[in-house]
Amino acid sequence: MPMEMRNWTTVQEFTLEGFPAIQHLGKVLFFVHLLAYLASIAGNVVIVTVTCADSRLHTPMYFFLSIFSFLECCFISAVIPKLLLIFLLGKQTISFLACFIQAFVFVFVGATGFLLIAVMSLDRYVAICKPLHYPTIMNLKTCFLLVTACLALAFPLITGLVVTVSQLSFCGPDIIPHFFCDLGPLIHLSCSDTRSIEMLAFVLTSFILLTSLIITTIAYSNIVVTVLRLPSAKEKQKAFSTCSSHLIVLSLMYGSCVFIYVKPKQTNRLESNREAALVNTVVTPLLNPVIYTLRNKQVHQALRETMCRMKITR
Repeated sequence: MPMEMRNWTTVQEFTLEGFPAIQHLGKVLFFVHLLAYLASIAGNVVIVTVTCADSRLHTPMYFFLSIFSFLECCFISAVIPKLLLIFLLGKQTISFLACFIQAFVFVFVGATGFLLIAVMSLDRYVAICKPLHYPTIMNLKTCFLLVTACLALAFPLITGLVVTVSQLSFCGPDIIPHFFCDLGPLIHLSCSDTRSIEMLAFVLTSFILLTSLIITTIAYSNIVVTVLRLPSAKEKQKAFSTCSSHLIVLSLMYGSCVFIYVKPKQTNRLESNREAALVNTVVTPLLNPVIYTLRNKQVHQALRETMCRMKITR
């Protein structure tokens, strides 16, 4: 029988283990994660809405931030709703197809997000280090091309990887030691020879994460050098305050993802991967709206004016 047929006849569904050690706190954890999920969605939706509604925010920086916020909504929505069901109802099973759809959405949106972070870092580099050329370099056409490039690079790489993993033979066990369908635990469950797939996953994830990290590091290093040359101490403090806030979120995102994915053997540290993934899927999406824009006075003003207009129309 072909391998593809065995996939569908031997394993029809998987069981997500979740967090068995604290499953007795299911209802408490449900409310905590529900509040975090709703807060993340609300914060990111506010960013997208205000950016679209206020013409003063129709700039490259806020264009990229709104796209990033939309990706964050997709990213957490691929994982958290199922986790809430596990906590509240104990529904840990997920079909073979749904599992790989979840894995694809999670990895694709995550990869696109990291590439977009590199683009956002380049945008800040041009704005701070090349201010006179900024309007010419970062025009609307360039912004669309950069976002399209992120999607165009991530889609074939992640699609190829997920399809390849889905073609492996899964003949049991079917318990995924995670709270969502991630590729590492899925590869570990396969009864095929997975050495080449593990190396492929390692190379692709390393390429995306490290490329994004290197570009971001170079961009921010140049920004720091430029800021240090500013004559005013107040300007330096303001610039460093903004950069430090961004770097906190970037450190959480890159740190957790490099810890999870940039290692050849996905069988190692599956237990600790779960905690790192929780930071990546719950904590950083909650912090991103606050760090990137909700602390911004321009966004505050646009939000107040938008709410005032809504009250007037009522």
